[in-house]
Amino acid sequence: MTKQKLEQKLWDIANTLRGNMGADEFRDYILGFIFYKFLSEKIEKFVSDELKSDNKSFEEAMKHKDLSEDLKEECIEDMGFFIEPSNLFSRIAERARNREFVIEDLGKALKSVEEATIGHKSEEDFAGLFEDVDLTSTKLGRTVEQKNKLISEVIKHIAEVDFRLEDTEADVLGDAYEYLISQFASGAGKKAGEFYTPQQVSKILAKIVTTGKERLRSVYDPTCGSGSLLLRVSKECKVSDFYGQELNTTTFNLARMNMILHSVKYNDFHITQGDTLEEPHDLDKRFEAVVANPPFSAHWAANQTFLSDERFSPYGKLAPKTKADFAFVQHMLYQLDENGTMAIVLPHGVLFRGAAEGEIRKYIIEEKNWLDAVIGLPANIFYGTSIPTVILVFKKCRTESDSIHFIDASRSYEKAKNQNNLRDEDVEKIISTYRNRKEEEKYSHSASIEQIRQNDYNLNIPRYVDTFEEEDQIDLDKIAQELKNIEADIKLTDKKIIAQCKELGIAPPVFGGNDE
Repeated sequence: MTKQKLEQKLWDIANTLRGNMGADEFRDYILGFIFYKFLSEKIEKFVSDELKSDNKSFEEAMKHKDLSEDLKEECIEDMGFFIEPSNLFSRIAERARNREFVIEDLGKALKSVEEATIGHKSEEDFAGLFEDVDLTSTKLGRTVEQKNKLISEVIKHIAEVDFRLEDTEADVLGDAYEYLISQFASGAGKKAGEFYTPQQVSKILAKIVTTGKERLRSVYDPTCGSGSLLLRVSKECKVSDFYGQELNTTTFNLARMNMILHSVKYNDFHITQGDTLEEPHDLDKRFEAVVANPPFSAHWAANQTFLSDERFSPYGKLAPKTKADFAFVQHMLYQLDENGTMAIVLPHGVLFRGAAEGEIRKYIIEEKNWLDAVIGLPANIFYGTSIPTVILVFKKCRTESDSIHFIDASRSYEKAKNQNNLRDEDVEKIISTYRNRKEEEKYSHSASIEQIRQNDYNLNIPRYVDTFEEEDQIDLDKIAQELKNIEADIKLTDKKIIAQCKELGIAPPVFGGNDE
C-alpha cells in the first residue's frame, strides 16, 4: 500500500464509520485506535527480535518469570511502554471479528499501556494518553450493544490496514497520521485553529528556522497543538530534542501520540500541559529554534505583576488583555538562544497597533534589533478564520543588522472552494526571497532601520513594499467615437428593416426616429 493509499484508506474508515458524529468528536476515537494498533505492532516486532535466539513466542516467554520481567524491562527502557500479549490490538480485533463484547477488554488494554510506565522515566509521556477515548460516551450509541457494534467495526477496519512498520525508508504511518489530523482540522471549523497549522505554513516556518543548519540541538513551540509544527522542523534538519507546551488536554494527548507515531523516542520529546503565559514550563532553557502559531488575539490576564517577570519586565509594557499576541512574542524571545531563529504567525494588527504594542515593537527594533523579517501571507489560509496573517522572524545575532526584510506574499496563492492554498512554488519563492534577501518590485524590499524609525515603527507592509497597481487610463475620445460608430450601425440596420417591411406591407418595428 502506497503512502497515498494508506492515507485515503484511513480517512475512508473515519468518514464511513463516524455516522452522525462530528469530525472533531470522532477524531479522538479513530486516532486513538490507530495509535493503539501502532504501539501493539511495535511491541510485537520488538519482542519477536528479542526472542529469536530463545525460540519462544511472546505468550510462551511471558509464562517464564525471569524472562518475562527482563522482556518487559527491555521494552520500557527502549520504547517507554509495554503491552501484555492478551492486551494487544490483534487480540482485541480477533474478538471483534468473532462478534464478542470488546469494550470492557479494550478499556483495560488502553489503561494497561499507561499503568506499565508508572515508576519509569516514560511515565509522564504516557500518562493519560487515552483519556479522551471515552468508551462509555453516548456519542457512540444509546445502548451498550450499539456502542460495542460501532467500536468493533472501527477496530475491524483498522485491523485490515497494513501500517508498514518494516518500511525504514519513510515515516509512512506518521505521515498518514498527520494527513488524518489535517483532514479532521478541515472539518472542525473554528476549533481547528486550536490544534493544527496548515502544512504549507508549517513548511515556511520550519525552513526559516533551519536556514543554514544541518542539525538543531532543540526546537520549541509554546502553543504546540498536535505537534505538527515541531515535527515539520525535523523534516528540514536533524533535531535532538523537541519541547512544547499545550493548554488543551485533548490536544496535549494528540501531540504526544503524534510524536511517538513519528518515531521520536520518549526521552527526546518534552511536551507539557498548561497555560504558557501564566504557567510556563522549561523557563530555564534556551532553544536554538522557536516556532509558533498561537491563538490569534487571545485574552490573557495581563496582570501588573507580570512586569516583574523577566520575560516582560525589560519592555516596561504588557500586551493588552484582549490581545496576547505580543505576550507570546515576548515569551518566545526570552527562550530564544543567542544563536537561534524564531518564526511566529500572527494577525496583521501586530504590525501597526499602537499604545503598549507600539512600545513593545519599538523596544524590539530600536533597543534590541532582533526583528529580521516581516512576511505577509494571503487571507483565508487558516482553518477557522479568514483574516490575513503575517510571519515575524527574529534573531538575536543578525547578520543583516541594518535592515528588516519585508515580503508581501499576500497575492501568491491558489484559490480553493472554502479556503486559499499556498502552492509549493509560493512557499519556495518566500523562502528563497527570505534567505537571499532578494528585492523584487511589488513583492519584497529591505527597509533600513532609519526608514522604520521614520515610520514611527509602524511595520505595515505597504509602507515598504509598493503593491499599488495603476488602473488603465480611460480614453474618453476613443469611447465617444465608438459610440458614434454604434449609432451609425443602428441607423443603417433600421433602414434595412424598414425597406423589408415595406416590401411585405407591414409596419416596421423600429424605434429611434427612422420613419422614412
